[in-house]
Amino acid sequence: MSKRRKWNDDYVRFGFTCITGNDGLQKPQCTLCSVVFSNSNLKPSKLQEHFKNKPGGAEVEGHHVGSLKIKRTHFDSVGTLPKLGFVSVEKTLLLASYQVAYAVAKSKKPHTIAEDLIKPCALEMATTFLGKEARKKFEQVPLSNNIIHNRISDLSEDILDQVISDIRASPLKISIQLDESTDVSSCCQLITLVRHVNDGAVKEDFLFCEDLKTSLTAKDVMQLVKDFFAKHDLDIKVIGSVCTDGAPAMLGNKSGFSALMKKEIPDLQVTHCFLHRHALASKTLPPNLKKVLDTCVKIINWIRGRALNHRIFKSFCEDLGSEHSVLLFHTEVRWLSRGQALTRFFELREEIKVFLEERECDLVGALESQQFAQMLAYLADIFTRMNDLSVPLQGKGINILKACEKLNAFKEKLRLWRQRMERCNLSKFPSLEEMVDDAGSITPTVREEIVPHLEMLSESFGGYFALEMQFESNTLEEFWCAALDMFPRLGGKALRVLIPFATTYLCESGFSSLLSIKTKSRNCLNLQADLRIVVSKKVPRFDKIMKEKQEQRSH
Repeated sequence: MSKRRKWNDDYVRFGFTCITGNDGLQKPQCTLCSVVFSNSNLKPSKLQEHFKNKPGGAEVEGHHVGSLKIKRTHFDSVGTLPKLGFVSVEKTLLLASYQVAYAVAKSKKPHTIAEDLIKPCALEMATTFLGKEARKKFEQVPLSNNIIHNRISDLSEDILDQVISDIRASPLKISIQLDESTDVSSCCQLITLVRHVNDGAVKEDFLFCEDLKTSLTAKDVMQLVKDFFAKHDLDIKVIGSVCTDGAPAMLGNKSGFSALMKKEIPDLQVTHCFLHRHALASKTLPPNLKKVLDTCVKIINWIRGRALNHRIFKSFCEDLGSEHSVLLFHTEVRWLSRGQALTRFFELREEIKVFLEERECDLVGALESQQFAQMLAYLADIFTRMNDLSVPLQGKGINILKACEKLNAFKEKLRLWRQRMERCNLSKFPSLEEMVDDAGSITPTVREEIVPHLEMLSESFGGYFALEMQFESNTLEEFWCAALDMFPRLGGKALRVLIPFATTYLCESGFSSLLSIKTKSRNCLNLQADLRIVVSKKVPRFDKIMKEKQEQRSH
């Protein structure tokens, strides 16, 4: 076992201070270049050697530690330190630590991964490619769990500072979208995002994510929003429009969040998420078609919901060489779920029928009906068409005009499809057409179900989407932002239509990231800082953060 050397206060005359490592060993650290040496270097000859081996070392050797700190500040500011052969590693170590923290947050991984995986791998690679000296430099990068957590908080604060500055600089009122969900630890999380005009463009960004500690009422949501704006010295009246999912707590006429907001901001524009309206409109089903859907869901749950049945069915499909081997669950809250689940069920209908017969399941009887098969084919087709509509409504940069054009076009298609169905023209329903070709003709009962359903869908979409659209361009926001200076009144009116969110897609996307970040093993995590880095488009200003940290340390 090597000898443990102890620090002597007289060593400060060699330009060193003492630090204590995690192993309890005292180690010398150079006051000028911050290099930390091993415990075995705690003797005068070794300490003197550090300066003698560097060009210009005689100029700093023998000075008191206090004067060396002053000299170091002077060297850093005028660039003398590099000329003497010393390189300030403090800033590079700090920057590396922040960059790793940023990557950890972006990857949605636990903060401990930096110390448990990233740093050990970096040390091994440094040793393999660059040698032991490089390894020593990598060892100095601080990547502990607490440090990564603090770094992420700093980066999040910088991003928020940029967003707040953009809001203050916006020439027009902002738009917010908000939604709530329950995380893995049964905490209710409210996510809020913002859209504003800045630098000649309409921009979207993450605003905040806060816990709803107790109840989930409109007053609770309102209070969180007001507290956030008050904390950052923003007038709540800067909000021009609000987009929500349409829940009663949000859109209630008397005590909902939108009603409370309108008391504060009388001219507030409130929009109900187009995707949620689309989902509500698509739920319109006649009794017989609803019965087919319910039967399919029961069969899917019987196979997929039981581990043994799921494994046997998967092996059965693989043995038959089927294109697919797994059924998809149907979930009401997922916008694409119904179409995907029914399409997969239709593609595996023969395998499902044989499997149910072998397992002696009572549900197999429904699959033997030709009427059931044709209705299933129609449902798979129509909900696939609705998925084709839903997909372009999801994503960033969707405004009300773009969404309205797509929805109005779909309403016209529904009218056309109904007219064709009355003439038994099935060209727009390929799965149904395939079934009819095999059977020879469409069952009259099936056609009598489909025609009213298409008419009901058209009426339902008309009821949920009454806004008309007169024009559209891929660069509407950019065009009117550019015209704002030249035509302030006209541009302002146009942007007041374009700035409001059309959907709460960004909130839903944020909740998906939330589920990845806050897992069962991280259920106590305060995730706002991590989530802001994941969702926000802003990149932290590393140089600004480095400067602030160094100023704090110098004081």
